[in-house]
Amino acid sequence: MTLDRKGLLIPILFLLAGLALLLSLGTWQLERKAWKESLIATLDERLKAAPAELPPPAEWSRLTAAEAEFRRVRVRADFRGDAALVFTSGSALRDDVKAPGYFVLMAGRLPGGEHIVVNRGYAKDRPGALPSGPQEIVGVLRWPDQTSWFVADHDRANDIWYVRDPLKMARVRPWGSVAPFYIEQESPVPPGGVPHPAPLRVNLPNHHLQYAMTWYGLALVLVGVFAAWLLHRRRQQGLADDAQA
Repeated sequence: MTLDRKGLLIPILFLLAGLALLLSLGTWQLERKAWKESLIATLDERLKAAPAELPPPAEWSRLTAAEAEFRRVRVRADFRGDAALVFTSGSALRDDVKAPGYFVLMAGRLPGGEHIVVNRGYAKDRPGALPSGPQEIVGVLRWPDQTSWFVADHDRANDIWYVRDPLKMARVRPWGSVAPFYIEQESPVPPGGVPHPAPLRVNLPNHHLQYAMTWYGLALVLVGVFAAWLLHRRRQQGLADDAQA
């Protein structure tokens, strides 16, 4: 009993291509798993560290999200009453934001005259009187949100923002020149609790091991299907050889 080897060439090529694709996807997910675990560990370390002084303005242009985002800082600023409201339907980093509402961003003047933007916290409805005046706060450095292709950054008619971007906001609000980052305030909580700041929590999903096992499992299934097909082909070839004998 012999098999038509030429007839196996194309199926084997498809098998090898499929295995290469599935195994590469599985390996990529394992690499993503290692990257995600490193990111979670880095964020957890930064969010648990003691707050440091805000970097001086001369260093602001050199700061990057990779090296500085989520670092805790302590800063004293004089806040204005003017605010930008950012719509939110929830937060992956705050357990207390469970319903649609607004993040309240305000500009604060530093003792040296520079201005920073601070997310003072969450409000379920448009807030009334805002916590203005000089105050020492603790928070974490954040970088602007990514712009969406499908949603405008700013609804001018209702004066609602959909991204937290201090530079874009400063072009609309009377804030003047501001830092390229903003601070997510975690304390203190203002009288009345609105807007409500809170510490951020690391809550990033990490399902890459399951994804990797899925891709590797599909590779095994592909081998099994090919083996079953090959066995069936051999049996059919055997029947054909017997009929010719």
